[in-house]
Amino acid sequence: MGLLHWESRYSVGIDAVDHEHRELVELVNRLYDKATMQGSKDAVLDFFGDLFKAVSAHFALEERFMRERGYDQLSQHKNDHERLLDEIRDIMEDFDASDHFEERILAQRLDAWFSRHFETHDARLHNALGTHPE
Repeated sequence: MGLLHWESRYSVGIDAVDHEHRELVELVNRLYDKATMQGSKDAVLDFFGDLFKAVSAHFALEERFMRERGYDQLSQHKNDHERLLDEIRDIMEDFDASDHFEERILAQRLDAWFSRHFETHDARLHNALGTHPE
């Protein structure tokens, strides 16, 4: 089923970047599916770790691109990346600490996490500078 669905409002209009973002949407959906199935808590936490690594790698690539191009919003964008990574850690820690899984709360947090950044910082970056190398 999935939590997130790719929408045109998430697109930055650059195929390579939109492709990476679609892959992140798929990872978030796989995480959500694992969390909502009555599976192993450890397996879900492992998948959180995989998502964290993928997002970190994507952010590092974007930040390198911003530095190379002299992007004037680098510090604001990087700060949002750090906030997003902190949020992923918080979501993961809350999931690990809870005895009762709140599917609705996880859904809201993951959706807000994804859509806010893509619609604001990423759209501004890629409108200003175009694409980054894959």
